[in-house]
Amino acid sequence: MIAAAEKFDADKSGHIEINELVEMLKSDDDVPKIISKKIFKAADQDGNGLLNYDEFEKMVQDENYSEVFSRYLNIYIRYVLPRKKAALLQADSSIPDGIYEDKYSFWPPPVALILITALEITFFIIDEVSKDTASYDDGRMSNILIYHPYKRQEAWRFFTYMFVHIGYMHLVINLSVQLCLGVPLEMVHKWKRILVVYFSGVIAGSLCTSVVDPTTFLAGASGGVYALLTAHIGTICMNWREMEFPIIQLLVFLAIVSMDVGTSIYNRYFLHLEENIGYAAHFGGALAGLLVGIWNLKNFAPTKRETYVWWCALTIYVMFMGTMILMNIVWKEHFLPNR
Repeated sequence: MIAAAEKFDADKSGHIEINELVEMLKSDDDVPKIISKKIFKAADQDGNGLLNYDEFEKMVQDENYSEVFSRYLNIYIRYVLPRKKAALLQADSSIPDGIYEDKYSFWPPPVALILITALEITFFIIDEVSKDTASYDDGRMSNILIYHPYKRQEAWRFFTYMFVHIGYMHLVINLSVQLCLGVPLEMVHKWKRILVVYFSGVIAGSLCTSVVDPTTFLAGASGGVYALLTAHIGTICMNWREMEFPIIQLLVFLAIVSMDVGTSIYNRYFLHLEENIGYAAHFGGALAGLLVGIWNLKNFAPTKRETYVWWCALTIYVMFMGTMILMNIVWKEHFLPNR
């Protein structure tokens, strides 16, 4: 443990100062600065504003702070200690095995997608009450928010179509899957990162639809839902060693994606069904979710290889979105005239 303390003793003073502890614990915004200061104050037994190595060791081993220091200890064991010594310590039952699973928390409450779901339900009710005909864009909200191929100049529609659903089944399926996929992710990665994934899928879905199928109206949260689905795959790949049974989790999500893609292909090309489904939105949302999940969601013990993957995912995402946006701006003859 002395070696661990020396690693974070930046000025080699023989003590851990409060700014050094804050720097150590602030990684990936896991521990707020105010909490780090409270831990430091509690551990500073002689009140001199410095932690000697004995105080540091007691602080790290204090069961009251086990959640805070579990990730730090596992990273230290994996990357700092010699392999043989690390293997002995990992065998100790006091070191947690599933770092990722330990990060599930109900605080802050995972309410971001719940609030979005509530908005989508509210807009659906307003549409159902205000409709005069059976047309999918006749409702008060859908008339303003739906992605309309003749009104592409109203740029907000590339985003707001997520709030509009066509029929009760469309609403129930989308929102049920959305909550089942999104809330567990939010419990680990917190609401800001999850909304980045979700909104990225929504926008990628509409951009892809406008390019691939320019006559299609688009409604529903499917782009965001597919983004959440593939973001699970991204975070499994980036936290493989920190998860319990990652191969099982990966196979489950791959099976879900495969069944959905297989069903879509079979219905369209073998049964020749004319379904009013925005497959391009599904594809765009899924691709965005995978890429954004890799570079945006937390990686609890990054390796050099994972850093390369992170940069590749970010680069591909920027190129993909940039291409879609550019095509929507300059390829005017491809799209329906505004009206």
